[in-house]
Amino acid sequence: MANDPLAPLQLLGDRLRTLRARRGASLADVAARTGISASTLSRLESAQRKPSLELILPLAAEYGVGLDELMALPTALDPRITPVIEELNGQLIQHLSRRSSDVQVRRTRIPGSATPPPRAPVSHPGFDWVYVLSGTLVLLLGDTEWRLGPGQAAEFDTSTPHWFGPADHRAVDYLSLFTHAGERAHHHD
Repeated sequence: MANDPLAPLQLLGDRLRTLRARRGASLADVAARTGISASTLSRLESAQRKPSLELILPLAAEYGVGLDELMALPTALDPRITPVIEELNGQLIQHLSRRSSDVQVRRTRIPGSATPPPRAPVSHPGFDWVYVLSGTLVLLLGDTEWRLGPGQAAEFDTSTPHWFGPADHRAVDYLSLFTHAGERAHHHD
């Protein structure tokens, strides 16, 4: 492969196909979100089309990867992740995985409050897994309420309506793992 001048194009095509598959997106889905035709996307993925910045930049943004990560030749990747922290609906969310990973890992801290958050169950394809670090987390799964304390975990099919939040006025801190479908459903993107 080192002597093949077209190897980087094939690697890029493979990388694009893998990123799209991880998102569970069709060529038509990506085409609608990026403005790049499905046929052009297919040709990029099969290395039958040379990439240009006009094509690669929107794809890097769509898949949540840096241009350097998308275009890089295989090397030993630095396994360390610099967590990004954001505030979403009053919660502190720490992203603990690369956006291109199949499973997303988050640490979430819901601060204490005298007013409990509204329970608004959602359902979507995939699974969620939670592990409580501190506080007490309520998991509403269908019509059943579960309480999880520090060191307890739960895994569940997200096609069942679900919601989780603090059990009382105290803060709760937990880890969660989910697929990209779960990330989109919970607006973590």
